This record gives sequence, structure tokens and C-alpha cells, in this order.
Amino acid sequence: MLSKCILSVKTPAGPPVEIIRHTFSPSQSAKQTQRVSLVAGLHGDELEGLYICHRLMETLKKLEEQNAVKGEVHVYPAVNPQALETGTRLWPFFSTDINRTFGEKNTRSLVTEASRTLLEDLKSNSDMVVDFHASNLHLMELPQIRIIKNFEKKLVPLAKLCNVDLIWVHPHAEIFESTLGYNLNQAKIPTLVIESGICLRIHKNYCEQIVLGILNLLHQTGAIDCGEFLAETAPAKVVQPDQVTMVQAQNAGLFVKQAEVGQILKEGEKIGDLIGPDQMPEEICSPCSGLLFTLREHPLTGKGAPLARIATIIEP
Repeated sequence: MLSKCILSVKTPAGPPVEIIRHTFSPSQSAKQTQRVSLVAGLHGDELEGLYICHRLMETLKKLEEQNAVKGEVHVYPAVNPQALETGTRLWPFFSTDINRTFGEKNTRSLVTEASRTLLEDLKSNSDMVVDFHASNLHLMELPQIRIIKNFEKKLVPLAKLCNVDLIWVHPHAEIFESTLGYNLNQAKIPTLVIESGICLRIHKNYCEQIVLGILNLLHQTGAIDCGEFLAETAPAKVVQPDQVTMVQAQNAGLFVKQAEVGQILKEGEKIGDLIGPDQMPEEICSPCSGLLFTLREHPLTGKGAPLARIATIIEP
């Protein structure tokens, strides 16, 4: 393993801000094949990607010793180090979401310098990228890959190798244009965005599921050679934009869940109760049959807040 600091910036107090890239590669005499980059920590409160990278690096070290690494695998486990130190989504002091600064050309700050450096380093060293995310504090997410419409032809076949429960193809929106995943896909570097779990926690079962999926992806694309890859991966379900139903709170209150994420619901089945300050509990029921892949975990709920997402029609 070779570690390289791709960005180091002095700070007024404390250690410098550094972004590290760890590279696993074959011996110099071997012909390299696929170059795959794994990125985590864009949001400092999303810890599952950090743990997934740790688990993958343990395995990649062993494979490198066995000469089983055939391409280059780059791991960027903590690309927003200051936010990770404080456990916050936004870059401290700047209160900026680094995943909304990619592609910006006019503003200059530590955050945009970091995003520009990371983007250019990934473009120079990657044939494919996986970007790990967790959900926010409010919603629990089943392991899924989100693909923006018009990128699905290239990305869905790769996403099906990753052992996630769901592949969600959803419409393009202007907000995506400043994200890492969108800019890499625009640069013709296939990039998968994985989201699972909930922020500030580690769901070990989901993490191990994704670790297995990434090893399968690396194996199937030729970046590593595990011989006969014996571990089983589950086929992902593909959901189109019109096959997702959102359940939102009609009033403010406390949401007390009854269902669990990953459950197959029937139309009319109870998801939970919404308890308002001056009213009887309101039963929240599923408006359709399908897979419950997003569920609110944070009880305090405002009017219009998302409570659940249900995949109504599932393609194998």
C-alpha cells in the first residue's frame, strides 16, 4: 500500500487539513487493468463510509500480499477531515457542504480548493469511482445506489454488482450539478453513489453487505482476482422515478414508527403513528404495496416532513 497526501493546508491552530489517498496496486512487472477509486467522508457526520473503507483496506492489504490486486484501487477514506473531527455534515467555520461545491469556478476558499483538488485527482487516477454516503439524522435508508436519469445505461449494470437492496433511478435536478458524483459522470468516469443507514451511527450489517458488494465489483471488473469468488451477492431491485411513493406528515408532531425499513408493505398497512400536541394519534398507513426503503427515525416531525419512501413496482 502506498499512501499519498493530495492536499495539505495549514490552519491558524492545530494540525493541517490533509486529504490522503491510499493506493493498492500490482507488482511493477504486472500489467495493470481497471483503476477504481473509493471515496468516503464528504459529510463529516456520515461514518459508515469510513468504516467500510477500513474494512476494505484490511482485505486489500491481504490481497496485495497475495499478488491478487490486478489493477489500481485508490481509497480516499476521509475527504472532509475537519467535518469528520467534529462529526458535522458541513465543513466547520465555513458552514459549507463540500458536496455542493464541485464544478464551481468563481469562488475561492479552503472548501472549494479541497473539492477542486479531489475532483482532479480522481479524474487523473480513476476509470470508475464509488462514493459512500449515509442518510441524515432523520431517515434510515436501506442500502441503495442512486443514479441520476440519463446515466443509468452505463451505471445500472455496475450497480447490480454491489450487493445493495435497491437501485433508484431518479430525475435530474439542478442541485445535483455541484455534487462529486454528477461531475465525475459528466467527465465520463462511471461513478456510483451508495447511501445506507443513518448518520452518526454504524449499521454493521449494512456495512458488511456493502463491503461484500464492493469486493464483488472489484473482482468482476478485474481490479482484484479472488480466484473463484464464492461469496453470494443478492440481485438489486431497480426502481424508476415514477415507481417511488413518498409519505409525508400532514401535521407537526411526534412520529412513532411501527414498521421497519426493508419490510414489504401491503396497501393500507400501518407504518406508524403521528401524535400531535392537541389531537388524537393519527395512523400513518401505506398508500400502496411495495418495499419500504426509507423510514423516519427521528420522532420530532414538522408539517410536510418525509416519513417514508416506498418502491411500488420492483424490477429484478
